[in-house]
Amino acid sequence: MNIEQQIREELKESMRNHEETRLLVLKSLLSGFTNELVASGKTPQDEITDELALTVIKRAVKQRKDSIEQFKKGGREDLVVIEEAELEILGKYLPEMMSEEKIKEIAEAKKSEMGVDDVSNLPAGKAGMGILIGAIMGEIKKTGEDADGALVKKTVEELFK
Repeated sequence: MNIEQQIREELKESMRNHEETRLLVLKSLLSGFTNELVASGKTPQDEITDELALTVIKRAVKQRKDSIEQFKKGGREDLVVIEEAELEILGKYLPEMMSEEKIKEIAEAKKSEMGVDDVSNLPAGKAGMGILIGAIMGEIKKTGEDADGALVKKTVEELFK
């Protein structure tokens, strides 16, 4: 069963159980899947790949995290609670995230492989750090796992301190 089918089944279950928050999140995901299909030149009736579905889910997770941050700054704890509940539901569909230690190992290996021992050795100086981060993210994808881009960026920055 692919991600879309799983979400459709869970949508039916959440309707039967009257789970309002879960229902709202799942409906928004299905809507996001349709939007992604249309944006990629397909029809809404086409089946979305798990890779595209994960892109939509990751985007929704990022939006929730940004909202939580903004609501905390604005002192809106009532909205933070709602966003955190939605984030928890979305998290169930994401693959396991790579540990910080494993990211550090890959980052150090990639840094050595690229022959970078100082920020000044990076192409385009500090802006070239993005090239290294991209290379690390590519290496992480090859492992079949996923990693938080912000954590990868933080790890790379620590390598050059």
